[in-house]
Amino acid sequence: MIPAAFDYAAPKTVGEALKLLSKHRGAAVMAGGQSLLSLMKLRAASPSMIVDLGRIRGLSYIKKKGNTLAIGAMTSHWEIGSSAVVQREARALAEAAEAIGDLQVRNRGTIGGSLAHADPAADYPAAFLALEGSVVVQGPRKTRTIPAGEFFTGLFATGLKAGEIITEIQIPLKPAIAGSSYQKMKHPASGFAIVGAAAVVRGSGSDREVRLAFTGAAAHAYRAKAVEAALNGKALDVAAVREAMQMATDGVQLLEDLSADKEYRAQLVRVFGQRAMLAAAG
Repeated sequence: MIPAAFDYAAPKTVGEALKLLSKHRGAAVMAGGQSLLSLMKLRAASPSMIVDLGRIRGLSYIKKKGNTLAIGAMTSHWEIGSSAVVQREARALAEAAEAIGDLQVRNRGTIGGSLAHADPAADYPAAFLALEGSVVVQGPRKTRTIPAGEFFTGLFATGLKAGEIITEIQIPLKPAIAGSSYQKMKHPASGFAIVGAAAVVRGSGSDREVRLAFTGAAAHAYRAKAVEAALNGKALDVAAVREAMQMATDGVQLLEDLSADKEYRAQLVRVFGQRAMLAAAG
């Protein structure tokens, strides 16, 4: 289909982009465009203006800032998946990036755009939650930081306010990450996650802390805190992990569609949660 008519602007600074968003209430931000343009072609979205962030310099980078891994919002999936720094410091994020779509999507899509879109079957949200990251957001009046646990609020809904733009994603590296992994059951046609699981292990022995998050299973990505509590400070052997995974869907309203009913999704959550946790534990 053909999108409805719209105006187009390609600002060269974040400040210019924020002014355009403030002036045009019906405007939409385009990062990589891999989600927005598809919605516009289907006329599921009809913004009056597209504010394209692609010409703003300084929003694509991967670097360590002390005990933080900082990633610019316009960094592509390919750059993240192939980054030696990300693979070494936060492997689950690299694996999530490598699992997204196809080669064209990975080269054009961006981490900031994906997180802002908040598709319930997207790959990044699980890794972002398990790594306890945060997003730096710039608005017309101030800059603020939103923790991962407060970012996803519902189906395609986030803690972003109107007129705000994600500028950076931050992943804490202290306590040190001993291991992390992202595993998913992908839809054979779309490549989206029917269920995706991200596990992170920090520390060792009685000080070991684990984090486990899922995408594709519910209306938005979530952390399995009951599983985390059961495994913190424990030996991560197959029997213990398998037993803890029985609590991975506690209190969660699972999705049900043509790809998987609730019972099958619950089983996928347990299986891929176990795989991700054991991979993170080495």
